[in-house]
Amino acid sequence: MVFKKISHIVTRPESREGSGPVSIPVAEELATTPGIPKREVDLSFYSRTQPLESQTIEKTADRVWTWSVFSDEVAEYLNHHINATKPLVDIAERSADLPPTGTPDPAGNITDEIRTKARELGFGEIGFTRYDRRYTFKVKKGWVRFEHAVCLAYEQDYRQTQTIPSMEAEYAHYGAYEEENKQGILLAEYIREKGYRAQIHSPNDNSAPYIPMFVEAGLGQLGANGQLLSPHFGSRSRLMIITTDAPVDYDSPVDYGIHKFCDICQVCVNRCPGRALVKEKVWWRGAEKNKLMYERCRPVMAKYEGCGVCMKVCPIQRYGMEPVMKHYVETGEVLGKNTDNLEGYAFEDRGGYFGPGELPKFDTEFFEIPKGRSEDWLFDQFKQSISEKGGLDRKSLADFGSELSEIMELEDSSRGDE
Repeated sequence: MVFKKISHIVTRPESREGSGPVSIPVAEELATTPGIPKREVDLSFYSRTQPLESQTIEKTADRVWTWSVFSDEVAEYLNHHINATKPLVDIAERSADLPPTGTPDPAGNITDEIRTKARELGFGEIGFTRYDRRYTFKVKKGWVRFEHAVCLAYEQDYRQTQTIPSMEAEYAHYGAYEEENKQGILLAEYIREKGYRAQIHSPNDNSAPYIPMFVEAGLGQLGANGQLLSPHFGSRSRLMIITTDAPVDYDSPVDYGIHKFCDICQVCVNRCPGRALVKEKVWWRGAEKNKLMYERCRPVMAKYEGCGVCMKVCPIQRYGMEPVMKHYVETGEVLGKNTDNLEGYAFEDRGGYFGPGELPKFDTEFFEIPKGRSEDWLFDQFKQSISEKGGLDRKSLADFGSELSEIMELEDSSRGDE
């Protein structure tokens, strides 16, 4: 017996052959607006006056710091990942300049062909929208070339993901990115064979935050954990974009009921080890969202195999959007909430296993990490040291120069570690 009145049902095609389509009932009380609630005027204003910048530019201080706290196993694997993806990122960087290798079909539109090919290559969710340049990072403003965005979601392995936090989950995380890079290159080649240009926006060298464009393409909505919640994979989707001049039909944003559902669910907020997630939504740069406290998230990620607890405990990720929303319609409850099956995880050096209502404890010093750009952070520390010593001496100046050189070397070697 249906407990909740249904507003609408969203049907999505199968994510891979044999998986079957999903039909997602959205309870009337969960219905809001398709996509992300946003204020277009504010979004455009912040894009003009305070354009976004990549973390690889703006947060180099903590990116370098993370390498000093990684375990040997994490550092070794990340070095492998960086080496594996560097040639793929280099291909993406030059991809817009490659000419078409075929002749366009006079019939024009190749939306269905691209979608079919992408599924053959292993992408589980594919959508089309305008590439919104308002989100483009400053460092990439002159790089982005084409108007149409092909949004591609690649599934991270389910079984490995449920072991979060662990190296097993990190293998799934970075392995998915490596495979996605390779298949994206093949899809771009296919588009060129059809007579059009294609630019690869690598998941290891983002041109922008991709989630807003995935939402515009109807591939999910933004969850309280700051991740895209997609119909098939929840927050287990790894994202990349290919932009093209090929004529395509745009998809439309969809209301999956996620905004109101996350307000009710709150499992990721309650289970976050660093208490980095905030319950209340705020308006931020023209969009309504749950704002993450970066400085409380980053240290846990660095010291505990990428953490990812907010991904693991999301019921949409764990069980799928269709069963979770059906369960809510039928019972008014969040599937798995307050159970060990959904909410349990282990931090071995913090007391072992943590079930519902239990969290590891960290002292204030744990969350003290370098902030901003490496050189700015080092200079602030240098000035503080001079003030404490009552003046500048040759040794302090020499130490500053040496540390700056080391930081620049580490910064270069750590690019691509996200």
